[in-house]
Amino acid sequence: MSTAVENVRQFKMPDVGEGLTEAEILKWFVQPGDTVTDGQVVCEVETAKAAVELPIPFDGVVKELYFGEGTTVDVGTAIISVAVAGGAAAPAEAAPAAAAGAAEEEAEPERREVLVGYGPRSGSSKRRARKPAAAAAPTVVQAGGEATYYAPKPTPAAAPAPAPVAPAAPAVPASPAVSAAPASGERPLAKPPVRKLAKDLGVDLAAVTPTGPHGNVTREDVHAHVSAATTPAAAPVAAAAPVAAAAEPVAVVSGEEDVRVPIKGVRKATAAAMVSSAFTAPHVTEWVQVDVTRTMKLVRELKETGELGAGVRVSPLLLVAKALLIAIRRHPEVNASWDEANQEIVHKRRINLGIAAATPRGLIVPNIKDAGSMALPELAGALTSLIEVAREGKTSPAAMQGGTVTITNVGVFGVDSGTPILNPGEAAILAFGQVRELPWVHKGRVVPRLVTTLALSFDHRMVDGELGSKVLADTAAVLEQPKRLISWQ
Repeated sequence: MSTAVENVRQFKMPDVGEGLTEAEILKWFVQPGDTVTDGQVVCEVETAKAAVELPIPFDGVVKELYFGEGTTVDVGTAIISVAVAGGAAAPAEAAPAAAAGAAEEEAEPERREVLVGYGPRSGSSKRRARKPAAAAAPTVVQAGGEATYYAPKPTPAAAPAPAPVAPAAPAVPASPAVSAAPASGERPLAKPPVRKLAKDLGVDLAAVTPTGPHGNVTREDVHAHVSAATTPAAAPVAAAAPVAAAAEPVAVVSGEEDVRVPIKGVRKATAAAMVSSAFTAPHVTEWVQVDVTRTMKLVRELKETGELGAGVRVSPLLLVAKALLIAIRRHPEVNASWDEANQEIVHKRRINLGIAAATPRGLIVPNIKDAGSMALPELAGALTSLIEVAREGKTSPAAMQGGTVTITNVGVFGVDSGTPILNPGEAAILAFGQVRELPWVHKGRVVPRLVTTLALSFDHRMVDGELGSKVLADTAAVLEQPKRLISWQ
């Protein structure tokens, strides 16, 4: 007596950006045996541009996870299988007969685009606890008219990824904070950037004491856990060491050994882009020192009055950005790109201002769309939002595309300036150095003034020395006399 073959669907790694070819699985939110619904996020992946969540496009029960966390998977490769409603499981001996009678692969149901968290989400947002491994009957996957058997595994298919090597914070036996960890059957609550930080530092989130809202683990909790773990242990802690040793092994890196870090994700994309830019575009860099005493005074006044809006960050970077936008408006030819295929210089009508941001995942450059048309309060709000989203690790691929000119703020690291490399496809990038007090000739006397150094790198194919010099000089002029923010509009 034959029965219907179990209807198993495979969800393939989608292209979550534009033309991306691979993505790394950062975290699985489901395990075999869990029930999933259309639009429910099942995993978080990292592409060369951003970390994004992937929702499943159908309802059913998870059968198998094909790849573990930390694995890089090509776009179009199946990553999870789900037994969908409408089919009954078939005995192993009946499967070949059922497969032989299948004329063709069953058409996949119509799906809606729900990538990167967009679209319907009918499932509960509460994360399910991991289920223990249990013996299961052989899984039958119908593909191309043939039945393929997958023998049951004693453990879930998604084996834990090897603990990453972190040179800055070597992992050590667990600290006393383990006693405050969630129950073994519960999954610690934390945002994706925090999970990535913990992964990079080799920290088990279950061993971290949460202090965030609703029991969430925060960045501060992870750093506090690492600090506590690296502090020399007292006698009572040493006595408890055998208990910690019984836990899951954690990779320990000796200070005498070399550390190898895989090049992937954002780091891999950044390296490729910088090499391409450095050896394609002929870079020229010019420098200028600027007396920004008046600008710093204006920054203090705007902070005190709050006239740019509640919750808006007012910083020197905001006025540097506005000064550069005014300089570009006066010399629009610098807002351009090089079209090698057509042998043309493309002058951009809109200024999409990129801001280089250092994140736990590496350097990213999101941009403010049409920043040239924004008044100062609007630009301040957009810059605040851009920085906050980048720090949380939630910058979308779209936010990092289409930039036309970039600012990199190296001054926050105590650096005077540098020679920045152009973002691919752009003609100019401005480095903003630290603001510090220096002796300066002011009104005929040497007095202490607040001074910074600006460095403008530009593509000499599109921007000659005269144009680059004018853009840099005008940017400096606005910062020396901030009243030009109004008079030069």
